[in-house]
Amino acid sequence: MDNPVYNRIILKLSGEALSGDRGFGIDEKVIGEIAGEIKKIRQIGVEVAVVVGGGNFWRGISAEGMDRTTSDYMGMLGTIINALALQDALEKIDIMTRVQTAIEMRQIAEPYIRRKAVRHLEKGRVVIFAAGSGNPYFSTDTTAALRAAEIEAEVILLAKKGVDGVYDSDPHQNPNAEKFHSLRYIDILNRGLGVMDSTATSLCMDNKIPLIVFGIDQTDNILKVVKGEKIGTYVKEE
Repeated sequence: MDNPVYNRIILKLSGEALSGDRGFGIDEKVIGEIAGEIKKIRQIGVEVAVVVGGGNFWRGISAEGMDRTTSDYMGMLGTIINALALQDALEKIDIMTRVQTAIEMRQIAEPYIRRKAVRHLEKGRVVIFAAGSGNPYFSTDTTAALRAAEIEAEVILLAKKGVDGVYDSDPHQNPNAEKFHSLRYIDILNRGLGVMDSTATSLCMDNKIPLIVFGIDQTDNILKVVKGEKIGTYVKEE
């Protein structure tokens, strides 16, 4: 298949995916490779919006002894660092990119404005959504679902580090873990599968937004997914 099956996507990247084997911070080689993957799907005409996490710097929900709201805002700042790094990597390979943040900081990025984001996409620019939804207690998974609904993305691509889909148990701990090739959102909620948090899952289900969970460690997997190759786990309403 040479033509993409999706015209507009949301690519959800975890902060850990940007840290490589370090587990913390940003691995410039890894972020350069991801930028190269994004360039490939832009070159075949796919409109790309990216939601980045911040877990390579700070995970608000994991902080102990700290006010949750303060901790979540710290995590949002981590996503902005990642967004700027990804923007820099993309622009080095001649991909026009705009960062939009849910927390206003005009000196370094645009504020999130839905119509402006859509216009950027229509002009062929990659749009990176940073700072989550701008609200504490909401994950970047929920942000991906929210932004996908707002910009009318056809699919969310959930790129995972170290795993190639959704399993019934942790494949790193259980060698007999079974991989799902397709799932319904209600199955994720009923089984308590750790794909996305329940708020994000419900938002995708209510807005009928398909989700593809796949591994980012293999070269060209993003390109394969947008061309319709059956890799990872496909999640939909029915």
